[in-house]
Amino acid sequence: MMRYTKTKVLSILFVAGSFSVFSQSPYTFTDITKINTLEVEDQCATGTCWSFATNSFLEAEVFRIGKTPIDLSEMFNVRMIYPKKASSFIRFDGKQQFGPGGLSHDVISVVKNHGIMPESVYSGLLDGATTHQHGTLDELLSTMVKTVIDKKLHQESSLWMESIEGVLDACLGSVPDKFQVAGKEFTPASYRDYLGIKADDYINLSSFSHHPFYSTFTLEVPDNWAISRYYNLPLDEFHSVIDNALDRGYTVAWDADVSEKYFSHSNGIAIVPESSVTKEDMFKKIVGEQTVDQAMRQKAFDSGETTDDHLMHITGKSKDQNGVIYYKTKNSWGKSNPFGGYLHVSPSYLRYKTVGIVVHKDAIPDEIKQKLGLK
Repeated sequence: MMRYTKTKVLSILFVAGSFSVFSQSPYTFTDITKINTLEVEDQCATGTCWSFATNSFLEAEVFRIGKTPIDLSEMFNVRMIYPKKASSFIRFDGKQQFGPGGLSHDVISVVKNHGIMPESVYSGLLDGATTHQHGTLDELLSTMVKTVIDKKLHQESSLWMESIEGVLDACLGSVPDKFQVAGKEFTPASYRDYLGIKADDYINLSSFSHHPFYSTFTLEVPDNWAISRYYNLPLDEFHSVIDNALDRGYTVAWDADVSEKYFSHSNGIAIVPESSVTKEDMFKKIVGEQTVDQAMRQKAFDSGETTDDHLMHITGKSKDQNGVIYYKTKNSWGKSNPFGGYLHVSPSYLRYKTVGIVVHKDAIPDEIKQKLGLK
């Protein structure tokens, strides 16, 4: 997800930190709920956390459904979504964000309209490359769509879209119509159906009081270029959906603000410390946390303090040595932190800084589904 400039900053900070020796964490964690997932990956120099996080979520769904675990292609999603972003940007006359960022529902849209592809078939890496570097791709596409608007090229023909497709193929590779897995031939759509992934089963949820609860609303963040709608729940019920999902073996695709000083990938911790806690003490000892309610959460979103930064994958629950519960969260910045690329997110942080989630509809408690009109 992440806008590219922020991605570059975070990537630089993380890479710089990955060569340092991590200080001894005051926290020790024990898994309470651990749901099967594949290994932590690295999105490298890209703004594609939305694809990495949501693919990890879908990989966990494949586990849950009982199919053979499979590493899914993140770049297939990028390849399918970028032309749609370009078309939307042109139709909005350039008055919309354009870039590598996105949200989980973009992946679900690809699943529904195109299908799923394994990483082994479409890696998006060409000419022997082993890491994703999208600086050139993103700059080229951004320049192209802005030129189309400035020169009104879309009024003359549709050749501009062929140029977009050409750049994507040149940078990521062309997408095969058919491929083989374990000796069987598939298309992306037939592979989706083979895995048992049904796009309509996945639900966007959030919790903001500037819209009516138990209705849907368009989440007002720049990366929601598709103008997708979210079901709106009071915070306590929203939180209960996450707990219910994890307790029943479902995972959660998580969109959150990670720009706060109390979110630390290098320490593997995200908390909301009491106001008296200094930055120096924050990750050197276990500290008290603030209680987060709906009003506190809403104020942070309204003021722009809570921003739509990054997507990750909540895969279970853990507890620290004092028995405090955390949410075990898989990131896509590689494995170089004290917990192998995972973070332990406190309930306060989850309540305060979550922007939105995607869950399987069956992970939502029946009484809440009823309030939302879901079947």
